[in-house]
Amino acid sequence: MLEIPLQNDTHRKIIHVDMDAFYASIEERDDPKLKRRALVMAHDPRQTGGKGVVTTANYVARQFGVHSAMPANEALHLVPRQLLTFKTPDFTKYRAVSQQIHTLFHQVTDLIEPVALDEAYLDVTANHDFNTTIELALWLQDQIRQTTQLSSSIGLSYNKFLAKEASEYNKPRGRTVILPEQAQLFLDRLPIEAYRGVGKKTAPVLQAMGITDGLSLRAFSQEALIAKLGKMGFELYRHARGVDNRPVQVRDAKSIGKERTYRAVLTTDGAVEEQLAYLADLVAAALAKKQKHGKTVVLKLRDSDFNTQTRRKTQETYFNGRDAIYQAALALWQEVPVKPKAVRLLGITMTALDPQQYENIDLPL
Repeated sequence: MLEIPLQNDTHRKIIHVDMDAFYASIEERDDPKLKRRALVMAHDPRQTGGKGVVTTANYVARQFGVHSAMPANEALHLVPRQLLTFKTPDFTKYRAVSQQIHTLFHQVTDLIEPVALDEAYLDVTANHDFNTTIELALWLQDQIRQTTQLSSSIGLSYNKFLAKEASEYNKPRGRTVILPEQAQLFLDRLPIEAYRGVGKKTAPVLQAMGITDGLSLRAFSQEALIAKLGKMGFELYRHARGVDNRPVQVRDAKSIGKERTYRAVLTTDGAVEEQLAYLADLVAAALAKKQKHGKTVVLKLRDSDFNTQTRRKTQETYFNGRDAIYQAALALWQEVPVKPKAVRLLGITMTALDPQQYENIDLPL
């Protein structure tokens, strides 16, 4: 059997953001007394006849062996009763916090692939706001902390598989970077159970083959792994060599925006207004191309100290055309209470989008 040749695309820069014990951390933030408890996010099985599944647990509960997808009733047998607290998840609250975090994501890129409320991939290959991508990743982690008072773990690498492995490597509050020249050593040392996709059923099969880590996995041919594990075998063969060429999959855009970073900062109202007109042209053209229009204009600005502000204007009717977008952005700029002395970045984004066949209709009263 001929082996399928591998091509490894290493040009991308992918960040994987994974919030630490997201639901439990939000509840601890809102009620600090829970930090000293073994907090299990699930319906209390003593009130449900033993039914229910653990959504997540805080790090105190995890020390006793509680984990996601475990029957909630099992937590009763693992954790001392005097420490144990069950709490029913509040997904309305968690979605609102997730939206705050995604707003921060959009400050660095629009190439975002959400995986869950607490997890996403960001393609920042084309981002030029920061001197290095590592600086960008650290800034993002810090902004999440400042905005939500929650911790996250961040992995940075050249593909999604490695970025995910990196974010898992040093939780909580982890910061792990895997450069192309470091990838093989990292993967060779990684326990086979830590490879994405290797679960309770696959791990024993691999261990029976003598595969305990990435190095021993790499000793097996493509043919042997496919014969034993099918499609999963081919995935493992690729991952053991740091290959994952999947792009970040952006869902149907909920916003369309354009922004520019200025090497020569803008220091006058006239310069800002000129750039707002230019950005409004770009946004109007992008909306026309996508056949969309929206009811909310967002102005983003960043000063020379990397302080970022966003302001928005929403109206009941759609903003149609370049002039309407420009006038809204200009009004938002004029409303900024303390204008920065030097503007390093400007952006205009249209949100609350609908297809252009949805029109403004004035109904007579």
